[in-house]
Amino acid sequence: MMEEKVVRDEELNDALFTELLIRGDVKEFRDEFLSHHPYDQASFYEKADSGNRQLLYQYLSPQEMADIFEAIELDDDEYEDLFQEMNARYASDLLSYMYTDDAVDILNELNKEQVASYLTIMDKESAQQIKDLLHYEEYTAGSIMTTEFVAVPKNSTVRSAMNILRNAAPNAETIYYVFVIDDDKKLSGIVTLRDLILAEEDTLISLIMNERVVSVSVSEDQEEVARMIKDYDFLALPVVDFQNHLLGIITVDDIIDVLEEEASDDYSKLAAVSDMDTFDKGPLAAAKKRLPWLILLTFLGMLTANLMGMFEATLDQVALLAVFIPLIAGMAGNSGTQALAVAVRGIATGDIAEQSKTKLLFREAGTGLITGVVCGVVVVALVYFWKGELLIGMLVGTAVMSSIFVATLAGSFIPLLIHRMKIDPAVASGPFITTLNDIISILIYLGLATTFLSRL
Repeated sequence: MMEEKVVRDEELNDALFTELLIRGDVKEFRDEFLSHHPYDQASFYEKADSGNRQLLYQYLSPQEMADIFEAIELDDDEYEDLFQEMNARYASDLLSYMYTDDAVDILNELNKEQVASYLTIMDKESAQQIKDLLHYEEYTAGSIMTTEFVAVPKNSTVRSAMNILRNAAPNAETIYYVFVIDDDKKLSGIVTLRDLILAEEDTLISLIMNERVVSVSVSEDQEEVARMIKDYDFLALPVVDFQNHLLGIITVDDIIDVLEEEASDDYSKLAAVSDMDTFDKGPLAAAKKRLPWLILLTFLGMLTANLMGMFEATLDQVALLAVFIPLIAGMAGNSGTQALAVAVRGIATGDIAEQSKTKLLFREAGTGLITGVVCGVVVVALVYFWKGELLIGMLVGTAVMSSIFVATLAGSFIPLLIHRMKIDPAVASGPFITTLNDIISILIYLGLATTFLSRL
């Protein structure tokens, strides 16, 4: 019921905004529209057609539109079209009012001509801050940090620090952490807003600051930064260079975006999709993303078919064997995918450290053996009561047991190996592991059948 009410309220807001836009009553529209949360404004902007967006650019200042773009949720390839429909001066002012890290995220999605144009028009200070972040490699701490933070000198008093904080607060992403720097602008410590409020005004910052500051290198991977903020429950994390100069901070709201992005990326790779499809994409765009993996898996499938052809004589002599091929391949694929999910999740969350990799392999081997034996016994009983063939039941049961054991071990070992090679383990996708385990299970099953064919 609550969700239905939220949807209904959103629809009513959208209808009211549209009516006021079309009516052309600028003051009434601004009073109503700007009284809502930026998320509601962004939601309306995303659904508005080109004509209504043009009216929004007329009715709202670049600074007000910047607040909307701070809250907006768009696909990366949509930004270029939206900025092309804006006046260049309006777009550059909009970007200059945004927090630097968010502006950089957008500029990274625009073509080089657009970026150069906006930076040329923009005021020099904003342009320089953006340029400083644009050269950092994507998906690193430097690429997602912001330079809008509060820093105070180590030898200042609480009174002067509070004055600095008041002046910097309007443009800072967070004021709850105040970072302390020395004369060389190196990170020396941190004080919280609570520390400043509770301390006497004449107290030196160096006496109340916490010197044990957790920071990250500017070149650190964003996934590791997200893990640190999650582990330490920070609101923000300072970013430093190799000499410990304070360059910027990464806030928790940016990390939420990173976590969503990384989770979506890992899930898409597990599903053998190069990039996660969105519902507004057409069938041709979706097919282009899925085809490379599907074509690769087709060739692997042909290898599976070729293997079965090699055992054609065995299948001709005992046709009943063919009935159980889907069963064995399916169980091997499922158990391998389960082990893969455990391994990839452990690597992604950092739960699997270097010393625990061997422990994981032994655990998965034991799990595969236990599940294999149980499933094998069940299959022997089912085949015997279904077909009355004890020997074939034992053959199928043995193949099931062996296939599940090997598939479980492969599902955990392959992502660990790929991670060791400095490659994203999520590329060991579910369909890839399933196809690989199909090949292994068929080799085991038909190999055993051929070996013991004389007894069947």
